[in-house]
Amino acid sequence: MRRLAPRFRRARATGMALSGLALLTSCQLIEQPSSLKPQARPASLSQPRPTVPEGPSAESEFLRQYYASFQADLLTQGLLRQDGGGADTPFTARELARNFEQIAFYDEYARGGGLRSGNGAPSFLRRWPGPVRITAEFGDSVPKRIRDKDNSTIRGYTSRLARLTGHSISYVNSGANFHVLVMGEDDRDDVVKRVQELVPNISAGSLGIFRRLPRTIHCLVVAFSTEDSDAAYGQAIALVRAEHPDLIRRSCYHEEMAQGLGLANDSPQARPSIFNDDDEFALLTTHDEMLLKMLYDPHLTVGMRLEEARPIVADLARELTGGDS
Repeated sequence: MRRLAPRFRRARATGMALSGLALLTSCQLIEQPSSLKPQARPASLSQPRPTVPEGPSAESEFLRQYYASFQADLLTQGLLRQDGGGADTPFTARELARNFEQIAFYDEYARGGGLRSGNGAPSFLRRWPGPVRITAEFGDSVPKRIRDKDNSTIRGYTSRLARLTGHSISYVNSGANFHVLVMGEDDRDDVVKRVQELVPNISAGSLGIFRRLPRTIHCLVVAFSTEDSDAAYGQAIALVRAEHPDLIRRSCYHEEMAQGLGLANDSPQARPSIFNDDDEFALLTTHDEMLLKMLYDPHLTVGMRLEEARPIVADLARELTGGDS
């Protein structure tokens, strides 16, 4: 469910990872090092605004209907599966290793280049060396029903990611370094302001994506490397459109939060997987769980090159699948 990617989810479009076409779009963009710490959300942003109109704008309502129709169409085609894969989607250790290499070592988008495609050359292993502290922030236009439901979803998924990776990942109410912004079209100005508060030195290209998010991009995540290492993540911002129906929003959380941990690319060969632009699966699969376990396995290290990592990846894949084929 991605497509264009800066890890975004294109029309299915989400770490930037444009995920707009007849499919969903998601993507992940990787920014240059940022030495600035995440800024707390100003109290003023939480205050009620007397100028906010009652009900959604015509533009927001149009998007809500558009995405509802989009989801219904995918479901009619048997896509957006939620079963995690089964007997009809077998994969071998060799295929798992190949998919991990494509998803963890290649860039969907050029570093710091906005939506410009990557050069097709393998990069290095990127992930968080330190604790990941996740929080969700909702725009003023987001109804309480969605706030309560999605906050619970994000909290539960955060715990699942922590169990799978064995890494320090938790949901926090303050001091976050991974911000999940759930905003509607009527919150667009607040999105831009919030991103600038969190990353004052964000590139113009990346900020422009938040400012003029195409309809074909359903969600996205931008990961920021630390000042010490281009391969080490220190901050991330995911954006999920509030106009999406429940399943697509949930799908965006699954993909963008996982991609924001270091699985930055998509592969048309990966199956069963959400890291594939075909939108067959809406939620994290058994295959994807193995990718996350491999990504944070201590035998792999931040900044490791593909040539060095390949034999380790092959061994891990065999251990996880219980086979060599």
